[in-house]
Amino acid sequence: MAQGLLEGKVGVVFGIANKRSIAWACAQSAAAQGARLILTYQGERLREGAEELAGKLPGDARALPCDVSSEAALDEGFGAIRDLMPRVDFAVHSIAFADKEELEAEYVTTSREGFLRAHEISAYSFTAIARRVAPLMTAGGSLVTMTYLGAGMVVPHYNVMGVAKASLEASVRYLAADLGPKSIRVNAISAGPIRTLAASAVGDFGTILDLHKARAPLRRNVEGAEVGDATAFLLSDLARGVTGCVLFVDGGFHITAL
Repeated sequence: MAQGLLEGKVGVVFGIANKRSIAWACAQSAAAQGARLILTYQGERLREGAEELAGKLPGDARALPCDVSSEAALDEGFGAIRDLMPRVDFAVHSIAFADKEELEAEYVTTSREGFLRAHEISAYSFTAIARRVAPLMTAGGSLVTMTYLGAGMVVPHYNVMGVAKASLEASVRYLAADLGPKSIRVNAISAGPIRTLAASAVGDFGTILDLHKARAPLRRNVEGAEVGDATAFLLSDLARGVTGCVLFVDGGFHITAL
């Protein structure tokens, strides 16, 4: 990829967990293209790791807490973001959660609490972030979130997370329509399976990886860096005419039937 695609741009990457998280891969790619970044993390237990990762990025990257499950915490987090970055050019949303027990049984057994929790964290949080970051995108901007094939097809053990991702993809389209007149683009990346902290909750994940590798046209699994680079493209002016889309970065697995 050409260098400097995000030179002079500033952005926020939500959802840093550790060095294996897709959010971190996106942060690395954006920083390599010249962006100045804020990384956000959820909870005190992730603070030290997030700060350490921010220190590995060029420039003056910072790590800030942002609990998307709380309106008050979101407002506080965005207050801190505004203090550091009065103007924001892009935001990456890489946040998803479902209670592990909701991914172990059949989807039909999903509890009301588990359903609402998965949607609140995995889908609604993107809208909550978009509502707060849009006023900071005074020169237009780009929002990118992370989805998965399970939003449109049944994936074993994905259960309520698949339903939440379907809601997230619908949100991408409605947000794109709302924010387009402000020159703010909204897109999603549907990444192939990658070993992350969130993926560890999905049963038989090793089998999913093996199946993907065997059947994807590229005959391999994707890497976080590939998702990060595709995200950098969507954040950049090279994608200035792209909004409301889901870009598959899965080695072509989504086109296969058998």
